[in-house]
Amino acid sequence: MAICALCGNDYELAFDVTLSNGDTHTFDSFECAIQTIAPRCHHCGCPIIGHGLSEDGLFYCCDHCLRQDEVVAAADHG
Repeated sequence: MAICALCGNDYELAFDVTLSNGDTHTFDSFECAIQTIAPRCHHCGCPIIGHGLSEDGLFYCCDHCLRQDEVVAAADHG
């Protein structure tokens, strides 16, 4: 069994996520993984679990949030 990096639950079906920089995190659920490692929307702060949009190193969850910050062009990672 392994212990979740976020909630501390000791769970037999825990899994590891290795990031591109080599850091590895253990989680007991996708919910904990998302809360810990998903990028956050620059405008509203929600975790981005889809492709999202980015501009100048800032990430946005949707076109609405992008427009709220008056960004006119962004890379769509879809």
